[in-house]
Amino acid sequence: MGNRTEEDYNFVFKVVLIGESGVGKTNLLSRFTRNEFSHDSRTTIGVEFSTRTVMLGTAAIKAQIWDTAGLERYRAITSAYYRGAVGALLVFDLTKHQTYAVVERWLKELYDHAEATIVVMLVGNKSDLSQAREVPTDEARMFAENNGLLFLETSALDSTNVELAFETVLKEIFAKVSKQRQNNTRTNAINLGNAQAGQDPSPGEKRACCISL
Repeated sequence: MGNRTEEDYNFVFKVVLIGESGVGKTNLLSRFTRNEFSHDSRTTIGVEFSTRTVMLGTAAIKAQIWDTAGLERYRAITSAYYRGAVGALLVFDLTKHQTYAVVERWLKELYDHAEATIVVMLVGNKSDLSQAREVPTDEARMFAENNGLLFLETSALDSTNVELAFETVLKEIFAKVSKQRQNNTRTNAINLGNAQAGQDPSPGEKRACCISL
C-alpha cells in the first residue's frame, strides 16, 4: 500500500485512551495502529499518539489515537489532552477490580473536559487472563448500559476485539458526524434567504469537532 497524503483523508477523528496505569492502554494503541504488543510493562512518560486510517464505506477515516502514557499516575492529565476528542476508550483491567472501581471518576473527568456528545466505550482489557478475572462481564456491561456507554472486553495480547473496539467507536462517531452534517445542510438551506451578508457561521456550524475535510 502506498503512502497516503493528507488529501486522501475525508475525516480526522481524535480518540483518547483513559484509565488507570497498567491496564493496557499503550498496548491497545500499539496493537491497533501497528499490530504490535510489548511485554515490557515499564510506564512511558508523556502524551503520545499514533494514527491509522480505516475505511468506513467510501469514507477514509484517519483515527488519531492519544495515549496518556503514564501521566495518569500523577493525576497530571490536562484539559488539552481531551480537547477536540470525539471518542474515548475508558479502559480497565478485568483482573484488577480496583481499576474498575475508579471508572466512574474517570468518566466524570472526561465529561468535565470533553464535549458532551463524545462517543465513549468502556473496555475491559486482558480477557486472555480470564482465570484471574475479578470483574464480572455482566456487571461492567450493566454499568455501561446505565451510563450510555458502548462496552467490549478485549485482549491486546492476543488481539481479541481490539479492531472491533476501535472500529465500533469510529463508526459511531462517523454516524453522528454524518447526521450532524445532514442537519446543518438542511438548516443552512432553510436559513439561506435570511443570512446577512458577510455573516460567518458559528465555529460549531463550520466543523464538527476535530474533523478535517
